[in-house]
Amino acid sequence: MRPIKITDTTLRDAHQSLWATRMELADMLPILPKMDQVGYWSLEVWGGATFDAALRFLDENPWDRLRIIKQHCPKTPLQMLLRGQNLVGYRHYSDEIVTRFVGAAHRNGIDVFRVFDALNDIRNVEPAARAIKETGAHFEGAISYTVSPVHTLDTYLAYAQQLKEIGADTICIKDMAGMLTPFRTEKMVRALKDEIGLPVHVHCHYIGGMAPMNYLKAAEAGADIIDTAVVALAFGNSQPAVEMIVAALKESQYDSGLDLDLLFEIAEYWEKVRESKGLKRGVTSLLHMEVFSHQVPGGMMSNFISQLELQNASARLPDVLAEVPKVRAEVGYPPLVTPMSQIVGTQAVINVLTGKRWSVVPQEMKDYIKGMYGKAPGPMDERIVERVLNGDAQLGPDVRPGSLVTTTYDDVAAEIGELAKTEEDVLMYALFPNEARTYLERHRSGAERAVFMTGAEIHMAREDDSVNVNQIAELVRLLEDSEVTEIVVEEGDARIVVRKGGASVPPGPHPTHHAAHAAPPMPPSPESPQVLEPLLDARPASWRAVVAPMVGTFYRSPSPGAAPFVNVGDAVTEGQTLCILEAMKLMNEITAEESGVIREVPVDDASSVEYGTVLFYYEPEA
Repeated sequence: MRPIKITDTTLRDAHQSLWATRMELADMLPILPKMDQVGYWSLEVWGGATFDAALRFLDENPWDRLRIIKQHCPKTPLQMLLRGQNLVGYRHYSDEIVTRFVGAAHRNGIDVFRVFDALNDIRNVEPAARAIKETGAHFEGAISYTVSPVHTLDTYLAYAQQLKEIGADTICIKDMAGMLTPFRTEKMVRALKDEIGLPVHVHCHYIGGMAPMNYLKAAEAGADIIDTAVVALAFGNSQPAVEMIVAALKESQYDSGLDLDLLFEIAEYWEKVRESKGLKRGVTSLLHMEVFSHQVPGGMMSNFISQLELQNASARLPDVLAEVPKVRAEVGYPPLVTPMSQIVGTQAVINVLTGKRWSVVPQEMKDYIKGMYGKAPGPMDERIVERVLNGDAQLGPDVRPGSLVTTTYDDVAAEIGELAKTEEDVLMYALFPNEARTYLERHRSGAERAVFMTGAEIHMAREDDSVNVNQIAELVRLLEDSEVTEIVVEEGDARIVVRKGGASVPPGPHPTHHAAHAAPPMPPSPESPQVLEPLLDARPASWRAVVAPMVGTFYRSPSPGAAPFVNVGDAVTEGQTLCILEAMKLMNEITAEESGVIREVPVDDASSVEYGTVLFYYEPEA
């Protein structure tokens, strides 16, 4: 018997792929004890985009979420996805921040760290690997799988050997785009088992429908662990359903031994959550099948669709999908996984929407081409390199990109000051300064208690002895006897939030909550088509407009507290940076198309802007 072990991704990758990472702690709490009883090899509950989304959209502290899940799942190892030197962000952080983050994640409940680098550059994994080994946690080294002229079985085996040499306990084949096929899977797993000798974990997204067959061939080739999700959050851009895989392997030598009746009980709960949120099931369509052509991962596809809806440009999706492989080839065939999926994808969207290829280039793309993210898998188009870098040199092969990031923990702690009460607060700010500052300022008034009711259970989201337990019990009784779903009481420094289990609104204000599910703006009428040259009203005829090429957040300066790029009255030259537009998790520099003088800045700093919004008025140079 060689029973297959199973990791459940419901609480991380599944809802990141299907629900735009909007699963809330209240959704999880009622079912966590039963999920802990299943006997999974691990529960993937943290990392990836969940850290960012909790802060940005859900007004939840990601560290609190991890601690609470750990309290309710004491039996099952908890797993996270770590982006190497990027941690859970979209850029490199210093080695010290990496080390401290890994230590804090382990201290708060993470047992298994799946670590990948978008470029399979071992230099970007080494600092995290050292930190994980120091904590005594499990280090799973992941291979970012893709298909290109420069990615071969030999290159993957060489990278797996490097992962083994820096201490990997298991090797994961990370098929984030659903590009694996059954016989490629069998060949790769067998080679890893024979030549590397470590346990092999296979992670496939369903997307084009190959994943269940891949898992069967993986098991036959000797794979040890596979990833699945509960059926309500399976298929489509997510993983195969655990119920299906467990049933398929019964009475075979690979039988997982998991209890199908318990799995179906858990599935019924998640089905009710899905229905209550009005979310569709994961499905495979022709667009998904075409992944074998465009190679766009599920999460990236979801992002494209939502972003293009916001831009009133849904009809341009085929153009964007056609542009992605062109951009990818021009910059050396990086695997389309975070952050490279965002970097390549954003460039493709900008190229299509502006109609001018490579006219607007996000800073992250500039940094990637320069070598700041690591070594590209293949050669880049020299014309693109020259155009983007404008004579600036690429990093030499002996320079480790992470070594160039010198920000220390003390630097970050001093910057956030007294707002941060713990090391976790400081690390949260180091990774996402704008979102963390907003969150910490919102919750600076004192202790907050979120109390979730699930039957006879009461779950308290933050411990604080100063809160009267009898008061909480009375609030619970009031809630049970009414149709109200949430009660908030503020008394001194304490803020008590009591709500019925499964309620979808977490405590605190929600300026952007569930933005991905909001109705897209009405398309323009044929009589008044949307254009990028808005009317200038009563302004002088000589003034021209600089407009937003996409939906995003407008920033006048490069970082909080820094001086604006430009002010009214400033003379600017062609190519000069005017502002930053944060979109699709990237910071996009908007530059001047010609020389002139800034006459007006009609948009407030840090405000949301729509596609076509005027950001600046300027008067061209005479």
